[in-house]
Amino acid sequence: MYRALLGVLNRPMRVQGAQSMARGLYHFLREQWKRPFDGEHGELMKQRIIKWRREPAVVRIEKPTRLDRARALGYKAKQGVVVVRVRVRKGGLNRPRPNKGRRPKRMGVYGYAPAKSTRLIAEERAARKYPGLEVLNSYWVAEDGEYEWYEVILVDPHHPAICSDPELKWICEKQHRGRVFRGKTSAGRKMRGLLKSRGLRGTHNYKWKKKEKERKLRKRHEASGKARPLELDVREKPDYHKGTQ
Repeated sequence: MYRALLGVLNRPMRVQGAQSMARGLYHFLREQWKRPFDGEHGELMKQRIIKWRREPAVVRIEKPTRLDRARALGYKAKQGVVVVRVRVRKGGLNRPRPNKGRRPKRMGVYGYAPAKSTRLIAEERAARKYPGLEVLNSYWVAEDGEYEWYEVILVDPHHPAICSDPELKWICEKQHRGRVFRGKTSAGRKMRGLLKSRGLRGTHNYKWKKKEKERKLRKRHEASGKARPLELDVREKPDYHKGTQ
């Protein structure tokens, strides 16, 4: 893949204006990873997936597969930084089927999915494999019909090279221990709905609208005889600060 990208870099580029800038290697890496299974690199990805299926679920690798994405998330080629590739099964929960009497509808086998994303599950498995390291971030690398592969960036918080790095020394503080298991990583914050600039999160109006929506979508219990959604009259929230008219 890198040889093909170097060939693209050597091609003459069209200058559309004085403000046009030369595009570097990372730009073409990002463009290639937008469609990794298309073109001449699709066969390479297929061969990678065939090889990765035979490997263990958690494998330490020497260098990141997506160098542009790893660098953007804080990866550095220095001591104390480790990259791990994790394989996660796709789909919902694989629950055992009960052998006692109940309706198939109430067996709780199908239709249940974990609240965590597969990316967060991959980060937790990597942290359990290497308990002395902390998860910095992760990114997607490949998937097929059964599995997804993620690469997790791990950092040693006790390594002198990390403690002296001005961009990574924050992870050496004690409040960041076990951060992946407390939803402090990017994937964990996304699952908790704590990413910035997402609607009206935290305001009273947002909470009121959310509760009204939950009540409207809630269904009555089947024992009532008529399982239908509750028809609630969702009105606009009154503004008590305007005063009486």
